[in-house]
Amino acid sequence: MVTIGNVHEDLIHDAVLDYYGKRLATCSSDKTIKILDVDASDNYKLVTTLSGHEGPVWQVAWAHPKFGPILASCSYDGKVLIWKEQAETQQWSIIAEHTIHQASINSVSWAPHELGAVLLCTSSDGKVSVLDFNDDGTTSHVIFEAHAIGVNSASWAPITNSSSNKDANSLKQQRRFVSCGSDNLAKIWKFDPASDSYVEEAKLEGHTDWVRDVAWSPSNLIRPYIATASQDSTVLIWTQDKDGKWQKQSLTEEKFPDVCWRCSWSLSGNILAVSGGDNKVTLWKENLQGKWESAGEVEQ
Repeated sequence: MVTIGNVHEDLIHDAVLDYYGKRLATCSSDKTIKILDVDASDNYKLVTTLSGHEGPVWQVAWAHPKFGPILASCSYDGKVLIWKEQAETQQWSIIAEHTIHQASINSVSWAPHELGAVLLCTSSDGKVSVLDFNDDGTTSHVIFEAHAIGVNSASWAPITNSSSNKDANSLKQQRRFVSCGSDNLAKIWKFDPASDSYVEEAKLEGHTDWVRDVAWSPSNLIRPYIATASQDSTVLIWTQDKDGKWQKQSLTEEKFPDVCWRCSWSLSGNILAVSGGDNKVTLWKENLQGKWESAGEVEQ
């Protein structure tokens, strides 16, 4: 286990490796983002500090490398900033600002790269926005009401049949994601060509307090899996039955010892990591009987 100390001057809220695992981006309540290089021996070297936000930075997200060295960040200041590294100078600069939300932006996530450079943003103003970076250099966005009181996180569904039809319109119709909010709900949304916006496909009801995080498994193994982590100290796993209805199952028989903050799937989609208010990260795996069992704990 590698520990990186003294990178930020305040709480670190997110730390994300890029696609190749060669760079780490971290963000903090000190209003900055740090980029660190990772070498073959897992040594971390601070390369640059990005300053541009006026409040705590909650989350960072690397774009797929086919779009270049691009990082999105979101903050309490109500802004999403898009950063790009110039290849010649290796200097980072802001190439776009997304400022249409009226409150803290709590999460940012890039769509599967097959769908293009598309960024999903969630905000405490109760709205979700989807930002398209078009091939001609322009941007366009859709914004809509998603959860009363506030939206805490969202996660894209994986692409199911990207090989069949690759024209822009049919790919756009494959856009689906799940959001979660302070109304104790998670909701699944799909793109609707008629309204050129997103419509609610399903409502996932089961938590008794704020849903803090949601994660859609990145690979449809046998069926789709969604995990939701809540203030009520539980994590629920959602799967679709043969009629397409979403069914819930509690990850654990007993509640977690504290609030469940974040949940995250492995790239293969079969292991779930959960972090909570007890400062522990636990790993979970489904057994052959369909029950979830402990796969260990990440030593801090």
